[in-house]
Amino acid sequence: MILLTCRLWAEPDSSHRRTQLPPPAGSVILPDVPEQVRRRSRAFLHPHCYHLRHENAAEDQRSAPTSEPGNVSERNDSCFRMTDSMKTQLVSAIHLQQVEMQEKPTGNSQGNNADEKFTVEQAVETIGFGRFHVLLFVIMGSANIVEAMEIMLLAVVSPEIRCEWRLEDWQVALVSTMVFVGFMVCGVLAGYIADRYGRWKVVFGGYVWSAYFSLLTSFAPTYGWFIFLRSMVGCGVAGVSQGFVLKTEFIPAKYRAYLLPLGTIFWMTGSMLIILLGMLVVPTMGWRWMIRLSITPSIILIFLFKFIPESARYNVSAGKVDAAVKTLQRIARMNRASLPPGRLVEPALRERGSWRILFSPTFRRTSLLLWYSWFVASFAYYGSVLSSSELLEKNLLCVINADAEHQVKHRHESGLCYCIPFGSSDYQTLLISSLGEVALVPLNIVLLNVFGRRISLTVLQLLTALLFMMVNICTTMFGFTVLLFLLRSLVSMNFNVVYIYTAEVYPTIARSLGMGFCTSFSRIGGMIAPFIAQVLMSRSVIQALTPFAVACVICALGNFLLPIETRGRALLQNS
Repeated sequence: MILLTCRLWAEPDSSHRRTQLPPPAGSVILPDVPEQVRRRSRAFLHPHCYHLRHENAAEDQRSAPTSEPGNVSERNDSCFRMTDSMKTQLVSAIHLQQVEMQEKPTGNSQGNNADEKFTVEQAVETIGFGRFHVLLFVIMGSANIVEAMEIMLLAVVSPEIRCEWRLEDWQVALVSTMVFVGFMVCGVLAGYIADRYGRWKVVFGGYVWSAYFSLLTSFAPTYGWFIFLRSMVGCGVAGVSQGFVLKTEFIPAKYRAYLLPLGTIFWMTGSMLIILLGMLVVPTMGWRWMIRLSITPSIILIFLFKFIPESARYNVSAGKVDAAVKTLQRIARMNRASLPPGRLVEPALRERGSWRILFSPTFRRTSLLLWYSWFVASFAYYGSVLSSSELLEKNLLCVINADAEHQVKHRHESGLCYCIPFGSSDYQTLLISSLGEVALVPLNIVLLNVFGRRISLTVLQLLTALLFMMVNICTTMFGFTVLLFLLRSLVSMNFNVVYIYTAEVYPTIARSLGMGFCTSFSRIGGMIAPFIAQVLMSRSVIQALTPFAVACVICALGNFLLPIETRGRALLQNS
């Protein structure tokens, strides 16, 4: 350490520069010393040194011959004669100042980090995929099990209630229609509530509502009570369907095209569960016990749903930034990742849940085309499900080399068709066709990642139209099973893609409402499908299948004209 002498502090300012005196013997001068060090070290100098600068400046201004340089020199020399104690204190002061100067940049760096900002989208992308998303995929994917069981239950229970209450074809079709009426009415309402008050509340309420009214359905004393309670079940399922929005808002952009199509596995699981229940329970215990047992997944999910947090995107749009940060921190801990540096900053949005956003110039064309696309997706899907059930129940297929059972056509001129329960072979055919919903998932993922959402929807609708017309071809029972298998695969893929596109195209402030409108239009297709698949089918198979094919062709054209492609695009927070 180089000792500083008071010579450094005795130098005048540049404005009063004078000729420097030579330093005393044994002293060393360090000219480049920060001013902070000089000020701190003055306190340890000899009192004469502290005022030396001013005294020397005054001496320079005196030009009288009576000046005594010797006196000045003596004062300088005495000033430079520092004791060891003073030197030690001076060194300590310099060292302390150096430490403070080294710490100062760190403080500035922390200040810079505090000034940094990030959005929810950046946080979700930074955290990436991990254990939280596996949990999310399992629990929220299980919501599809509940929805699939409630929908497929209609196909399994139809022959039973037809027999018990001596129903005509249109009365059986009305059961399915009433479910979709409840879904349509509550779909928009559930979307509005989800955008205004949160996704989590709506999905959880949907679980409880659908399980409660489904249980009451099993005690329905009459046909009228049965269709009313099933419409209430449809209302609850509309809330459960908002789980797709909640799930989408947590998944990073590059993983959505992979994870969301895999949700079809859960839908297939629900379809197969209700078919297996029908096969095992209905012949021995009846359809009422089948319905009671079918609510088990809903009850389990009610308790598991507490592990799923509210959407962070919704929280920031509602001004609940602290809640969003806690959610993101929890996800980061589970994924063993970290949030971006800085603080979460996004403005609160007041127009949450406004239908005007759906009709704004940005989304007007998209909304209109999507509504028709959802109508056709539901029309085709439930048309394929109910058509297969009707064709099997009444043996209306054009089967080559059919056995004696399939040669009997259960068709009556009066329109009545009583007590024709499913046989084991019919249940097996439904099971195989349900497997078709996941058979082409790899193809679905490839289409989404390579060609995008718009082209995928167009191609799938055209192929679906072709398969609907091929069902009327005379073939073997094995050939019909293959056709039905492929048809269920295509309609399921189409439904999956339109779900993904809708969740991606709308901003957070209207995403649930947009989904609610779309699902409501889809249920209009579900309401019409039973009257074609179950009523018109008894009169003419080709006349019943043609409307489905024509609707798919028109929809393919509409999908091609969609103005926005969402492949790889970040989810919008505001319009």
